[in-house]
Order: sequence, then C-alpha cells, then structure tokens
Amino acid sequence: MDTAEWSWSDKAVLVTGGTGSFGGKLVELMLARHRPRRLVIFSRDELKQSEMQKRFDHPSLRYFIGDVRDRDRLERAMHGVDLVFHAAALKQIPACEYNPFEAVLTNVMGTKNVIDAAIDQGVARVVAISTDKAVAPVNLYGATKLCAEKLVVQGNVYGHPRGTAFSVVRYGNVIGSRGSVIPLFAAQRASGTVTVTDRAMTRFWIRLEDGVEFAIRCAARMHGGEIFVPKIPSMRVMDLVEAVAPGCAVEIIGIRPGEKLHEVLISEDESRQARVLDDMFVLAPVAPSWPFTGWEGAKRAGAGFRYASDGNDRWLSGEEMRRLADG
Repeated sequence: MDTAEWSWSDKAVLVTGGTGSFGGKLVELMLARHRPRRLVIFSRDELKQSEMQKRFDHPSLRYFIGDVRDRDRLERAMHGVDLVFHAAALKQIPACEYNPFEAVLTNVMGTKNVIDAAIDQGVARVVAISTDKAVAPVNLYGATKLCAEKLVVQGNVYGHPRGTAFSVVRYGNVIGSRGSVIPLFAAQRASGTVTVTDRAMTRFWIRLEDGVEFAIRCAARMHGGEIFVPKIPSMRVMDLVEAVAPGCAVEIIGIRPGEKLHEVLISEDESRQARVLDDMFVLAPVAPSWPFTGWEGAKRAGAGFRYASDGNDRWLSGEEMRRLADG
C-alpha cells in the first residue's frame, strides 16, 4: 500500500512510551505534517507528560498514564484507536542485565499486552519499534527485543482474521538520543580525554527525525508481518571521536559486556527473507499462516546477504556527523 492511500486526518493514533525520544519526535511530526484526528500519549511518567503538555498545546492530543504491563489500561487507552506505535521499552543495557525480570516484563510481556489489547479493541495497525540489538543478540536487552519482534510478527496469526495487522520497524543508533555515545563524547571533551572501547568499532547511525518519519511511512505502507529496515550510513568510532571531540586524547577501555564490535541490521540467516527497495529492506515473515502479500517491485537480497555496519556502502564523514548532530 502506498502512503497516499492512508489518510491520517481521520485516524486516531496511540504511541506507547509516548514521552520518550521517539514519542516526542512522533508528536512533533504528526502535528506538523500529518495531523491525525486524535493522538494519544501513553506512558507511565506523569512528570514527562506534564512537560510534554507544556511543549505541545493541541486539541487532538490526549494523555494516558499507564504501563504496558497493564493490559486493562492499554485496552481503555486503545478504545477507538486506528493505529498504534509501540515504542515503550526498557532500553539501557546495564539496567536490563541487572534487572532481567523487569526487562522481560516490560519488553516481552508488555509487547504481548499491546498485541492482545490491539486485537480486542479492533485497532487496524500496530507498528513496533525495534533495534539492531535484536539481531543475533549478545545481551538481554537485545534478546527481549528479538522476542518482541517474534511476538509482533506472529501476532498476525490472531490479528489478521479480526482486521488487525502487525509489523516491525528496526533501525540502528539514533543520533543524540538518550544513552547515545555522542553526548558522552561531548561531555568528555572538556576533560581532553574520551573513552573508546575499541578503535575498530563501527556503528549504524540515523537521525531521530528520519527514524520516526521512516516508521510513519512504514505504518502507511505495511501489509502485516514485515520487518522494515532503512538503508542508513555507518561510521567508524574514531571518525566519530574526531567529529565530536577533535584533538582529544583517546583512552581504550575494552569492549563492555553485551557490546558488539560491529552492528548488524540483517543477518545472513535472514537474507532469504530480505527484499530490497530503493530506500529500505523488507524482511518477509518466515512462514506466514495468514494471507501475506509480497512487495511488488522488490528484488531478493539473495542467500548470504548481510547488512552490517562494517560492510556498508554508505559512510558518514566527520563533517556530515557534525551537521547531523547539530541539526
């Protein structure tokens, strides 16, 4: 389905984790560009909701205090909603490792609650926001996001007969988001020394606005069951240091537990499901038991394909990163 066929103006949209980085930018772009009939912010932090209300004063906005662990509250919030962006998650890797049960309850069971509530409330579409950490995960956060992806894709088994479609958007590091290494390097710059885990490290990067707009476009185009992956640039960590903290000394501290040298957005094992479009890859479901419509005009990536940050054909220069980080 093309974006033009999906009219936002008569739709009610809900975003879980609505006061986070993704949710804040989604609200900004939705109000400025797409103007849905109703936009529901669902999150558990009353202070952040209060701050968002001061930032955005618009008659279409609604604020629901709630936790994705609470299915009843999700059902109440989703009443009359057409589309859900599911962005709520525990994301900090050390915190997830130290509090594994909490990570599972929010990231896995919370996703199950979103799926169940969406089906029971007749939501038409659900888009879950995922991460490169879900591919061949080496930490608990990634493992929970992998589980969440599996739940969302298979949610179509139950949702399709009742008119609810589920898809996933998966992308890499967001420039300037909370927990990003860019603010860390900027803060360390004053001391004259920045800490790097490994000089050979590479990472995917995407601007927050681009990531959110990508999710919005995928929500309009989805059929149900896909994992959408944008084509985004990579950057070497030493080039990033030079861009953010030029002239600083570099202290090598070694790779931390649960960290990868290079990040992967599509693994070799997923290559058979990968379809290539101009600006993105689409991973088709492995064995859909619901009617799944393929993507016309997309070519197969081919067996053995791997989309990783060290093998990318697009690389950010220091000057490009400075412009993106400043913008």
